[in-house]
Amino acid sequence: MKPRRERISDVNAFAIGLADFLIALQRVDPTGGPRPGYHNFHRGGSLTTYDAETRRAIVVLKDRLVCEAAINVWETALKTTWGRPPVWLHGYAGAGNLLIQDGRLRAVIDFGMMAVGDPACDLSIAWTLFAGESRRAFRAMLALDADTWARGRGWTLWKALIVAAGLSKTNAVEAAQPWRVIDEVLHTDAARLGGSPSCQPT
Repeated sequence: MKPRRERISDVNAFAIGLADFLIALQRVDPTGGPRPGYHNFHRGGSLTTYDAETRRAIVVLKDRLVCEAAINVWETALKTTWGRPPVWLHGYAGAGNLLIQDGRLRAVIDFGMMAVGDPACDLSIAWTLFAGESRRAFRAMLALDADTWARGRGWTLWKALIVAAGLSKTNAVEAAQPWRVIDEVLHTDAARLGGSPSCQPT
């Protein structure tokens, strides 16, 4: 059974369990592993690949977004790079690829986007499923620096923006939630800039 928050008995424990899986994955010897590229939508590679697409989506959504907040999150992510040795990443560690049983995480599936590189893309679930205490628990378990989290936020924003703008073919689950995710990603910046933290369509 794939997870929704209401099916998870303890979201904090679920977040910690997923973090444990990612930590174990990152510790596997990356020698000979595939590098990011077209085959996995460049996950684990540089966010600059999607710079033009992201800015196009922001323009398309300009009447619905706090655009300055979106640009700030995106450009902050672009200013950072992964300076450590490449590690294994799942590439799509989202809710649709996590199975639960009796309210607990039991399996991670769909390894078709795996690569060795920057693990930032595996952090998107911090905004797509977790929030508040569970997001903090997930972050605390992973020994990753602030720059990596900034890129994780950028990966999350890119995907949500292109789905909301209709620039990407996606599944029904993803199509139903981009504005909620955008709101989670931009809330702090939008409030600081004096705009509405909500990015819901008007």
